[in-house]
Amino acid sequence: MAYPGYPPSDGYPAFPGYPPTGQESVYPPAGQYSYPPVPGGYPPAGGGGTYPAAPPTAGYAGTAGYPASGGYPGAPQAGGMPPYAGAPSGPGFGVPPAGPGFGGYPQPPAQSYAGGGPAQMPVGYPSGQTPSPVPGLPAAMVQCTQGTIQAAPNFDAGRDAEILRKAMKGFGTDEQAIINVVANRSNDQRQKIKAAFKTMYGKDLIKDLKSELSGNVEELILALFMPSTYYDAWSLRHAMKGVGTQERVLIEILCTRTNQEIRDIVNCYKSEFGRDIEQDIRADTSGHFERLLISMCQGNRDENQTVDYQKAQEDAQRLYQAGEGKLGTDESCFNMVLASRSFPQLKATVEAYSRIANRDLLSSIDREFSGNVERGLKAILQCALNRPAFFAERLYYSMKGAGTDDSTLIRIIVTRSEIDLVQIKQVFSQMYQKTLATMIASDTSGDYRRLLLAIVGQ
Repeated sequence: MAYPGYPPSDGYPAFPGYPPTGQESVYPPAGQYSYPPVPGGYPPAGGGGTYPAAPPTAGYAGTAGYPASGGYPGAPQAGGMPPYAGAPSGPGFGVPPAGPGFGGYPQPPAQSYAGGGPAQMPVGYPSGQTPSPVPGLPAAMVQCTQGTIQAAPNFDAGRDAEILRKAMKGFGTDEQAIINVVANRSNDQRQKIKAAFKTMYGKDLIKDLKSELSGNVEELILALFMPSTYYDAWSLRHAMKGVGTQERVLIEILCTRTNQEIRDIVNCYKSEFGRDIEQDIRADTSGHFERLLISMCQGNRDENQTVDYQKAQEDAQRLYQAGEGKLGTDESCFNMVLASRSFPQLKATVEAYSRIANRDLLSSIDREFSGNVERGLKAILQCALNRPAFFAERLYYSMKGAGTDDSTLIRIIVTRSEIDLVQIKQVFSQMYQKTLATMIASDTSGDYRRLLLAIVGQ
């Protein structure tokens, strides 16, 4: 039985008017979120829901001629990790050593799991089976990332549906019982719980949760119950709907996902909202930033993991001539290279550029660009150097200073919880001399805090 009515008409925390009352969703495709599950469901074969891994530990640290200034923090120095520009300094924040050095991200340990054992199989693949890798991405690289949420063993969707029903029935709500379920089930398992709940009680679980919860904990739980592709598409629509545009959300999603994920998001955006994402981007952005996002929407980045060092040298020279080496900037050249090359290829280009320009490429982009196109180009390079560190930085600045950007905090914790949140936590501690859990605990409260910490772990 296909799972109709997703999302419900009064479903997710929304932009007014969506979904239209009574509209039944056409996403996910019929048969993929049914109860009991049918073969060929979610996640799709081909590993489309898995991100390319962070770069290997053996990076470019110490590369001659690569100045640390202006780039991402390098390997930890005595006294801690050098802060980002504008980040607080003082005890615990190290100072880069004098002289040239690679300004790249810290590299997470190759063996970083409990007990130092081998990398675990990505969430969602049956035990003992080799996952279908991202096209062009070796399985070994897919397996070196790890989420904090794993599929629960001995999973029983009906039993979980009953627990949630009891937690919401009668006077008051047992929030802890709800947290215990949703924080310890994979996204695929949550979809099955939703289907079982409707089968058993003839009620929509999302509607019941919305009636019992409010505020940030409601937004977080509803995000956890959205299929991952739908959540990305929903976030993009939310970022462009109404007055103003949340450009950082567009960058965070479109500049970091794999080809298959982007294609799935584009298709879901069309089927769910009846809109063309490229048209919405053109209506809400302009200039070189618009062109960069349109390039990202194609989902055509080279994903061959073999590095062509001659091409890296040529691209580095091309970028230098388009920026530092001329009066003015040839923005289209930067767009072409950063939008089409694989992440390992871009990392080699970064190294080659430092030898040509005696300046790291991130610093050159700082000098040559500004605003959203600068942030978009830097996000691509940051992901090429170390994707978990890019998200660690976004999490840090969502909580730094007065107030908390809860939507960003929720979105990153939810979208990375089954992919690489373990690595994000490790790099966060290296970069900011505090754990992610500590910072979340100091910036949030109540059931919202408890659920976030249950997902993140200690």
